[in-house]
Amino acid sequence: MNEPASPTAVGVASVTQLNTRLAEYLTASELKKVKEAYRFSDEMHLGQVRKSGEPYISHPIAVAEICAEWKLDAQAIMAALLHDVMEDQDVKKDELIERFGAPVASLVDGLSKLDKIEFQSQVEQQAENFRKMLLAMARDVRVILVKLADRLHNMRTLGAMSSDKRRRIARETMEVYVPIAHRLGLNNIYRELQELSFCHLHPVRHRTLAKAVKAARGNRREVVNKILESVRASLQSAGIDAAIQGREKTLFGIYRKMRNKHLSFSQVLDVYGFRVVVDSFASCYVALGVLHSLFKPMPGKFKDYIAIPKLNGYQSLHTTLIGPYGTPVEFQIRTEEMNKVAEAGVAAHWLYKNQGAALTDLQQRTHAWLQSLLDIQHQSGDSVEFLEHVKVDLFPDSVYVFTPKSTIIALPRGATALDFAYTIHTDIGDHAVSARINHEPAALKTELRNGDIVAIEVSDDAHPTPNWLSFVRTGRARSAIRHHLRSINREQAVELGEMLLEQALMALEIALPVPADALDKLVGDTGARALDDIHADIGTGRRLASLVARHIQRVTEVPTASEAPAEKAESRVKPMEISGDEPATAVQLATCCSPIPGDRLTGNLRRDQMLVVHAADCDGARRQRAKEPGRWIEVFWSEDPVSRSSCRIRVLVSDEKGLLARLAAEINESDANIVHVGMDETRREGPLTELRFTVQVENRVHLARLMRNVKSVHGVERVLRDRG
Repeated sequence: MNEPASPTAVGVASVTQLNTRLAEYLTASELKKVKEAYRFSDEMHLGQVRKSGEPYISHPIAVAEICAEWKLDAQAIMAALLHDVMEDQDVKKDELIERFGAPVASLVDGLSKLDKIEFQSQVEQQAENFRKMLLAMARDVRVILVKLADRLHNMRTLGAMSSDKRRRIARETMEVYVPIAHRLGLNNIYRELQELSFCHLHPVRHRTLAKAVKAARGNRREVVNKILESVRASLQSAGIDAAIQGREKTLFGIYRKMRNKHLSFSQVLDVYGFRVVVDSFASCYVALGVLHSLFKPMPGKFKDYIAIPKLNGYQSLHTTLIGPYGTPVEFQIRTEEMNKVAEAGVAAHWLYKNQGAALTDLQQRTHAWLQSLLDIQHQSGDSVEFLEHVKVDLFPDSVYVFTPKSTIIALPRGATALDFAYTIHTDIGDHAVSARINHEPAALKTELRNGDIVAIEVSDDAHPTPNWLSFVRTGRARSAIRHHLRSINREQAVELGEMLLEQALMALEIALPVPADALDKLVGDTGARALDDIHADIGTGRRLASLVARHIQRVTEVPTASEAPAEKAESRVKPMEISGDEPATAVQLATCCSPIPGDRLTGNLRRDQMLVVHAADCDGARRQRAKEPGRWIEVFWSEDPVSRSSCRIRVLVSDEKGLLARLAAEINESDANIVHVGMDETRREGPLTELRFTVQVENRVHLARLMRNVKSVHGVERVLRDRG
């Protein structure tokens, strides 16, 4: 039996391969420094092994190799080799500065977690670690490039971990690192991280799809070859020099399409796509014309990302054509330069190469986004809030709008005119009063659509209000509003809060001033130190004035302006109007009954002043109300509630092939969104099975129509609304 190689021997074998790759673009003096970093890392990790049993040094070398594929500079390669020595071996930053210089030490420090600091919760610790890394990235983009290489190798070797740890790491990767890779245009890394996360989060689904795709390859090979031959011949006839590649959708891409569009695998026809790489910008559009003359284009399936690039710099023409045998086929058309950016993103035009040269458009956009992280950090109150804002800005779906001077602005889908104002400049957002969209007056909370021309009207007297937080979508706008509300000095906050509470009390017809003993009771019930603390919380958006006013109305014997003092407080509590888009910290729709517009409502005023809204016929609400009748108020829907609310339905069905697909199609045809589908094997009635759907509907009328349509599907025996 052969003896296992020593960790150092394994490291030398691996580093030889790394040296070969680095020698292609680094100088001899730079290679010497990299070797010094390797020797130090090997010495620090000597005797340390990974969960798989491999010498630990194999991991830093693998991370460095991934960085070398992007041709990152010597400092980044050294940081990749040293990235765990501070965290695992307690090497001090000063020692790294002395040995390898300040830039390398700063990179390693940005990659190291904050394990030596005590946090109140794991969530706070994780958020603070991300904040540290993202701020280091904002100062030096190499930090995130090395971190993504580190995460990629960890995901490739995740099999040695326990199942719980695999799922936790995969979920973290999908939520944070995948969107960062997408935002930076690192599409190869983005797709691989996505695929690996899917594999570990849903292993059974991944294996099932992998088998289905493998079985389908043989059936579809003839179609693919026929398309390739036709396209090559047509482009050559048009005099276009092009490289054509057939590519298969990733398993996660297929799964996402099946889930979002409620399709079976056999219904996902465009598993294959084609990439056409041409030699010039003009040839892209000529090639598009050739393809459209060869196959019929599908209406509404053309996107020009060359004229309007994606946020991450991606450029390409996308079109879906009806190929042979009626199969939809997606084509991407781009130049060689666009292809490099599409595959490597910011690493293709790296910010630290050619520092004397002018920044490319991609570099400028990346730099602007990194700078926005620093702005959000400055405005955020804590690390959890900072991470929340950054996650909001990592949405891949975008809407493109124009300034009056025709500058293109990209925003997350669902962004409002106020988000646009803050994207232009924080001062414009802070002083915005209204908008003009396509030359027509519009409210600041108006949701923007592709192609809108947006202008913002400002006033020096205008300032952010707590209500703005209920409709902005971008992290930059949200953090700027919260920063302004926090920056109001205490006197101003108390004054604003006092005015808002007074208005809320007057709306409830409560006679002013409120007696001192009633206010003392309010302070005691809410846990505040003084009444001014409650006023300050209202002024900075931490509390809703309307709920504080109702608390006063409920717990005191304060008379209204039109009632006798002897009347009981409970009989005088006025109904409260909700629209469904109130801040989640103040108003929540109960999950036990999931009320929707059209339902009669009742509300539970909790001791922390949150209002939990139930359907009036909710059994859980009835039981709670019997115990504490004084904490309940009437609630009603506004005339203009949110466009969609979630509710649950239970469908009793017979076991028939394809029934779930028919149900999903019927729900989609009824203009409802499916949020979740589940099946309860324990709740069977003979040959029948119960399916549970969480759907988004407009109101009770929409739900009733949906349930009638579902009941008409063959194989459905009964449809009920689930009241928990």
